[in-house]
Amino acid sequence: MHRFLSNNRDELIARCKLKVAQRPRRAATGQQLAHGVPMFLDQLTRTLAAEEDEDTTVSLAISGPSGGDLLDLSEIGVSATAHGKELLNLGYTVDQVVHDYGDLCQAITDLAFERDAPFAVLEFRTLNRCLDNAIADAVTEFSLLRDAQIAGLQVAAEKQRLGFLVHELRNSLGTATLAVRALELGNMAIGGATGAILKRSLSTLGLLIGRAIEEVSATGPQQRLTFSLASFIADAALAARLDGNMIGCTFEVVPVDPSLAVTANRELLHAALANLLQNAFKFTRADTAVVLTAYAVDDRICIDVEDHCGGLPPGGTARMFVPFRPNGDRMAGMGLGLSIARQSVEADLGTLSVRDVPGTGCVFTINLPRQSLQ
Repeated sequence: MHRFLSNNRDELIARCKLKVAQRPRRAATGQQLAHGVPMFLDQLTRTLAAEEDEDTTVSLAISGPSGGDLLDLSEIGVSATAHGKELLNLGYTVDQVVHDYGDLCQAITDLAFERDAPFAVLEFRTLNRCLDNAIADAVTEFSLLRDAQIAGLQVAAEKQRLGFLVHELRNSLGTATLAVRALELGNMAIGGATGAILKRSLSTLGLLIGRAIEEVSATGPQQRLTFSLASFIADAALAARLDGNMIGCTFEVVPVDPSLAVTANRELLHAALANLLQNAFKFTRADTAVVLTAYAVDDRICIDVEDHCGGLPPGGTARMFVPFRPNGDRMAGMGLGLSIARQSVEADLGTLSVRDVPGTGCVFTINLPRQSLQ
């Protein structure tokens, strides 16, 4: 058999490539086959030659014993693990690992039948042993790396969720702290507008903690309700004015049509809009204004937050909503809050986008399905 394999090496590889290419969404590449069919074919040929010479030591060093040896991989085991890793990196599934080696076995059998080249039973046993060890080692490596990737993604997702929660808790705590300071400095009654901001911030803190408990206990999402857009904007504006007053920025709110309404999780939408406003106050230039506008366009509601930050750097709009985005420019630090805001808006069947106005600033737009108050 080893002479047959050596003499027909190129034909066998070509047949394997053709079989691979015929499978759906699969194409044979040089990278994929480097540790696959060609190398395995050479190792199989050398194993058969060693066994013909009754050199058991060399045979086992190349292909390993029946059942393999996880503590001391053979040549076939080493190359098979590399092949399994490459297939995972190329985005394939575990069945493709098995198919690659199965293709070679089928190609050898078909070509031997066509060329009327009979093989001894012991040679077929060696072929099956080599295939078994190669498939086992390749699948093992593929599965280990895949499981490690999945575990890594799960850890990253948990880290991101924790970061989002901490970010939102910090925002609500910051607003509550500003409200307390305003009450103390102005000697105002707790029942006034500033006291309402404090109460809302404390309520949001409670809701955030409750949402975290819900995720742990899997009790389901918060309820979506239909509410007045004008009332919602007025509530958001009250808290935002505290931020604007602290940095000396002008804050303008355009009157809202009282007939307009939206259906959403009000607290999450409020947190999303608060993130946009806090970013606007943080990055807008001195002696300029942040403008909040809410209006209807056909069957949609738009909520715009316009700032005067001077515009975005090249590629800024593409990076804007990426969480934990490292960036050295003056817009750094925006990624987490905006990512949270986008997720909250999308949960209510809406979109969050940004439009760059070069030399002037940015306009962030929340777009939601339009509702009307009965």
